Order: sequence, then structure tokens, then C-alpha cells
Amino acid sequence: MRSQGSASALEAIRRQAVARVLNGQTQAAIAQALGVHPVTVAKWMARHRAHGEAGLAAQPTPGRPRYLTPDQEQQVKAWLAQKPTAHGFRTDLWSARRLVELIRRHFDVTFHPASLRRWLRDRGYTPQRPAKKVRQRNDDAIADWVKTDWPRIQKKRRRPTPTSS
Repeated sequence: MRSQGSASALEAIRRQAVARVLNGQTQAAIAQALGVHPVTVAKWMARHRAHGEAGLAAQPTPGRPRYLTPDQEQQVKAWLAQKPTAHGFRTDLWSARRLVELIRRHFDVTFHPASLRRWLRDRGYTPQRPAKKVRQRNDDAIADWVKTDWPRIQKKRRRPTPTSS
């Protein structure tokens, strides 16, 4: 497991440990003082003997590289501010699949739609659909119908009949 701290801080600790060993302190005493295992100090010394000062230098953090560069991320965010039809899609509804296709076309980076949805959510984007508005809606005609026809066709409430005892 990697120790806590930045790469440069950990490098400074390694250099300090090696300097102490070279000044005559025991590896066990140095390990206790620095809060590391004695085997760790022994490994640092072996790297120093094999590679010199360069063996103590910070190494790149392992792991999968980023999918998109910061500039590419900004470009994707700019696309989301535009309509999908501006990018050759038939409708004005962004979907993860459409955005995956656009990223693949422009940057040659492949996302799974579920991963892209997570990526978008982490950046504050949420799934949304545009509000649908019927083009042929006539609010005046609807209000007139509710006022005149609806009361006429609404069922009349039946009054309960008195029961005889």
C-alpha cells in the first residue's frame, strides 16, 4: 500500500532515511523514527545502492491514464451547450450514446455509455429531457371547452335516497 503524502514529500523521506543510514544510524531506528517498516528502509537502501540518487526519485503514479485531456473535456462541455442537430443528429435530445459517438469521432477515445453517464454526473450534468409542448395546442379553445362543454357532460352526482325503516 502506498504511504500517505505527495510524491515529493515521500521522496524527501526516502532521501532523509538514506542519509541517516549513511551517517551510521541503524535501519531499525530510522524506520521507527519515520513510522515505516524496517524492510521499507532496507528496500530504499537497496535502490540507492543499485541506482544512486535517481533510485530514490519519485516515480509516476501507476494507473489508467485519463480518458480525455482537460482541453478535450472543455470541448465536450461546449458540445453539450449546443443542440445535437448541430452535430448531425436527427433530434435535439442528447443521450450518452450520442455523446459517446461524438467523442469517438473527434478524439478517437472510446467510452461505454454507462461510464460516460458517470463521467457527466461527476461534472454536475444530470439526465434531462426537454419539456414537450404540443404545437397545435390552443389554450383559448381549451378554456372555452372546460367552461361550456365539461360541466354539461360531467356526470351528475346522485343524491342518496332516504331509506325506509
